[in-house]
Amino acid sequence: MKKYQVFGVGNALVDKEFEVDDEFFAEYQIKKGLMTLVAHEQQQYLLDILRKRVGVKKRAGGGSAANTLYALSQFGGSAYFACKIADDEPGDFYLEQLGHLNIETNTDSLREVGTTGRCLVMVSPDADRTMHTYLGVSENLATEDLDFDAVKDSEYIYIEGYLVTSRSGKKAVIDLKKFAEENGVKTAMTFSDPSMLEYFPDDVNDVLGSGVDLLFCNETEALLWSGKDNIEDACEVMKSTARQFAITRGVEGALLYDGEQYFSIAPHSVDAVDTNGAGDMFAGAFLYGITAGKGFVYSGNLASLASSVVVSNFGPRLNGAMHGKIKAEGVVRF
Repeated sequence: MKKYQVFGVGNALVDKEFEVDDEFFAEYQIKKGLMTLVAHEQQQYLLDILRKRVGVKKRAGGGSAANTLYALSQFGGSAYFACKIADDEPGDFYLEQLGHLNIETNTDSLREVGTTGRCLVMVSPDADRTMHTYLGVSENLATEDLDFDAVKDSEYIYIEGYLVTSRSGKKAVIDLKKFAEENGVKTAMTFSDPSMLEYFPDDVNDVLGSGVDLLFCNETEALLWSGKDNIEDACEVMKSTARQFAITRGVEGALLYDGEQYFSIAPHSVDAVDTNGAGDMFAGAFLYGITAGKGFVYSGNLASLASSVVVSNFGPRLNGAMHGKIKAEGVVRF
């Protein structure tokens, strides 16, 4: 039995969330619904404006892969997270947020002089999330920060698509994927955001290489990556690269492919207030389910339920007790 269910790698970011109206995006020429990488000065300028106009709604540890591993750990899974943070107060806060969550990390190399990455998350009245991200020292994540002994002792590796924006990060995940394949460790990846497929499509495909065992994306990302205009055709293209995949479809639920057949997963009707972290939660709950031997249908239903709960709250993460309630409800339902 492997020590870790999932070895994940991603950007370590401290999230600051703000509630804004749609006029704010037009006023400051911000592309709504996407993640945009910005320089430190540009982000600080926007942060000062947001603080004055609306104030910080919530501060929390974040990052796509980190949120996924947090969810997996709270459902009862074991995880290792490779990341990079600075030796500063936000870095201290980030480690505190990881807490005693059954998540191990590369403590020997994850801290360096500089600034810990941060993400300004702007939540609009329709619950959509728009992000301005400064990577800080996360941009320096490299192959040397990966614990390959921990990789060998994992069932899956999980790659965050956002890492393709960094030259060293991209090389690190390509090296990680190659090592995993050579050592019989399953490979999973998330596209992370439509912007990765709009602005870094070649880099995403470089990481995908000959394919992955499991791919996570939303419907918009599936269409962008495949170049198709409907989900059925997109899935046919995706089969050539992903042996299994999970596509989230918002109010239409999710579509899963286990390598042989498709499964439609029903949505849960909720009053969404913040969609930040919905895809991360889906991936975390799903990975927990399949590594616990629960199968695609149970795992997809658990992930759908968990995602519906997280979008009903501000922030990308739920407390441990809420995961327990979701898991208990899933056992009864599914």
